[in-house]
Amino acid sequence: MGKKEKKTKEKPLEKMTAKELREVGKQIPEITGVYGMNKAELVSAIKKARGITEDLPKKSDSSVREIKKKIKALKAVREVTINDNDHKMTEIYQRRIKKLKKKTRRAA
Repeated sequence: MGKKEKKTKEKPLEKMTAKELREVGKQIPEITGVYGMNKAELVSAIKKARGITEDLPKKSDSSVREIKKKIKALKAVREVTINDNDHKMTEIYQRRIKKLKKKTRRAA
C-alpha cells in the first residue's frame, strides 16, 4: 500500500503574521529588503511576485480634509439655527455632523 500525501494549504497572506510573511518573502528571489518591510508591504510584494492581482479597497468618496471642511460649515449653520431658536433644524444639522464625523473615523 502506498503512502497518502497530504497537501498542506497555505494560509491566506492577509491572515499570516509578519514573521511568517518574512519567511515566505525570503524564499522568493525577486523580493529584497524583507526585514525592512511592514506587513502590508510584505503582502503586496509577495502578491506582486506571485502574479496575484490585488483587490484595492474601495476609495472613499472624499478625503478626511474635505469631510472636516463640511463639518465646519455645518457647525456654522447650526450656530445660526441655535441663535434663531429653531430646535428642529438644530437637531437635523447635529445629526448630519455626527454622520460626517463617523465617516472621518472610517476613512482614517
